[in-house]
Amino acid sequence: MKRIVVIGGGPAGMMAAGQAAAKGNRVTLIEKMDRVGRKLFITGKGRCNVTNASDSQEHIANAMSNPYFLYSALYTFTPENTMEFFESLGVPLKVERGKRVFPLSDKSGDIVKAMERFVKKSGAKILLDTSVSDIVAQDGRVTAVKCGSKAIPCDSVVIACGGLSYPATGSTGDGYTLAKALGHTVTRCCPSLVPLKIREDMAELMGLSLKNIRLTVKIKGRDIYSDMGEMMFTHFGITGPLVLTASAYINERMAEKPEVYIDLKPALNEAELDARLLRDFKKYVNKDIRNALDDLLPKKLILVVIRLSGIDGGKKINAITKDERQRLLRTIKNIRLNVVDTTGYNEAVVTRGGVSTDEIDPSTMASRLVEGLYFAGEVIDVDSLTGGFNLQIAFSTGYLAGISC
Repeated sequence: MKRIVVIGGGPAGMMAAGQAAAKGNRVTLIEKMDRVGRKLFITGKGRCNVTNASDSQEHIANAMSNPYFLYSALYTFTPENTMEFFESLGVPLKVERGKRVFPLSDKSGDIVKAMERFVKKSGAKILLDTSVSDIVAQDGRVTAVKCGSKAIPCDSVVIACGGLSYPATGSTGDGYTLAKALGHTVTRCCPSLVPLKIREDMAELMGLSLKNIRLTVKIKGRDIYSDMGEMMFTHFGITGPLVLTASAYINERMAEKPEVYIDLKPALNEAELDARLLRDFKKYVNKDIRNALDDLLPKKLILVVIRLSGIDGGKKINAITKDERQRLLRTIKNIRLNVVDTTGYNEAVVTRGGVSTDEIDPSTMASRLVEGLYFAGEVIDVDSLTGGFNLQIAFSTGYLAGISC
């Protein structure tokens, strides 16, 4: 029987602790907050997108950092295994658009409670409101975990403290500090899957959601990302599914001044949109242009589009020139916004960067530097796109660390 300490009561930590305890080891799970699963509770807007119902290869394809490192973990504990795991714990699941998997109840609390039950039923002990100050290593292997003046002797330690995103849930980079103290390298970190701040003042559009639009990100004239879907304007800039995904492609390249282009009518080419404008202009021939675009654009957006087109909003439709109509058309197909920053870790779904994968055995999640030390979850330099892929990384690496330690 081994004495194992798991640091961090998130999805990776709970998975590791439960799996290690289920093998007959004496496991202590340490969580510095007043309850486990604080970040898990708020994921998916409180619904918890537990995984994505695609195969392991597609999960690897959606990984943004070190995808090949994840092969062993994602093939040892697959997305299908994750779904079976929660179903076996009495949490029925459903698959939604984009193969996103949620609890049938739409309540993240059901996932958190199920994992906590799993940990306790497996025989692991949970210590809450407890912070780890140090991991003691002698002769190249871990021997104890210090919590203030108290030392917990152990044979293995799993660091699963998360990254830096949503610090209010307890993710404040503690795992990086502990790893560095033991000689591990921590790569440069930055927020990912995060809303973007823009230079332009779009305050009048705050709260406006756009569906079925195309968002393209360019850096130095080159397309970095482009997709169709949904986005929303905020008081500081833009957010929504398309924007969060786009942020994963540019969060490390802010100094290169990324530009976002929005096509409000991607289903229409320029000739088709021009024909549509001509029909609307004929219908509202005697109206001001600001009152003639209600059939085409959301009301909140009309004055902004007219302003960006350089047209007088009070000008009558019958006085609009062909050149002005073409400017309007180009604006509808190509609104440009200048990205200046992200909104930071407080609103980031995940952290880019972490403990270097070069120093971790991908087949066990064991440290290559310190015997008895393991890593799981967001603390590692791995991250993925939205859609349940990041939680699957947590479950898969947590499982592998749990059965290996």
